[in-house]
Amino acid sequence: MNPFADRRSSTSTSLPTSTSASTPPRRHALVAAFGAVAGAALLAMAGLHALPSAAAEVAVKIPPLAGEPGREAGAGAKAGSEVAVFAGGCFWGVQGVFQHTRGVLGAVSGYTGGARATAVYELIGSGLTGHAEAVQVTFDPQQISYAQLLQVFFSVIHDPTQLNRQGPDRGSQYRSALFTTSPSQQAAAERYIAQLDAAKVYPAKIVTQVGPLASFYPAEAYHQDYATLHPESPYIAAFDRPKIENLKSLYAGWYRDQPVLVVAKR
Repeated sequence: MNPFADRRSSTSTSLPTSTSASTPPRRHALVAAFGAVAGAALLAMAGLHALPSAAAEVAVKIPPLAGEPGREAGAGAKAGSEVAVFAGGCFWGVQGVFQHTRGVLGAVSGYTGGARATAVYELIGSGLTGHAEAVQVTFDPQQISYAQLLQVFFSVIHDPTQLNRQGPDRGSQYRSALFTTSPSQQAAAERYIAQLDAAKVYPAKIVTQVGPLASFYPAEAYHQDYATLHPESPYIAAFDRPKIENLKSLYAGWYRDQPVLVVAKR
């Protein structure tokens, strides 16, 4: 049995409204290399929440965006909310981290980069739709700035040097990308990438794409709040819970224990 075979997809033409153990699994490329015996052994370990720690990404401590005030509560920021979209691999973990970030008002998993007609999980898995799995983050700039969200994104959420992949997931739908909603976001993202590359924070060059957001399509309901609703999932335990713990460890002042969930807003 595949220990990581719990990335949900649906064979029905109608979109499911909740998660279910009967939902057909998506097979991860990483697990294809395991034989039946090794898979069974890992599954038993997963049941005890004892998956190998090497499976989880290691957080990287990085400097803040140069010139960004070290403000705790967004001093000088305009009242109201802003929206930004982040793509950094499987959206379960990206959403989970941002839902635990102070100042984030909402984080919705979805798809961006392709057409509305192909914004469907089963189609996106082909890697041919142009879409990326992404998370639309609505935040209060008086509590946390876009630059600070970028710092979380580049240090905790994913490895920005991996091209069209993150962890066990492969394909352009898992690419690293920032979809901006204002010229100031675009400029900040480009400056920060240049700064981190110049400082050689990572052993390889950052491959994160930056461009204006054209459209965003929320993902199916069963994908929302996945990291919170399925803590027992082997995939979540191995690849996503460590990211949330890294957020708490590296940015204690930005961490919130209670996540802001999509289901709570319905």
